[in-house]
Amino acid sequence: MNEVVKVEIPVDAEAAEVLKDAAARERLGKLLSRIALLHQGKDPLIELLGRTAAKARESGLTDGEIDAELAAYNAERRS
Repeated sequence: MNEVVKVEIPVDAEAAEVLKDAAARERLGKLLSRIALLHQGKDPLIELLGRTAAKARESGLTDGEIDAELAAYNAERRS
């Protein structure tokens, strides 16, 4: 999140009780921000992976080498 702004969103009474807690508001605000980005078609994880792959290519790695590294990592985690 670059800039935090306050918005008013209607919620049911039970959710309002949870949101009285400042820590809960902060956690849920971050979650809602991520959900809003997904709704716009902007998945932060996919964007991060894209930037990481681009940097790997800039360093000279091919898509095949990147895929092989990911496959090896996944295989290692499964065993």
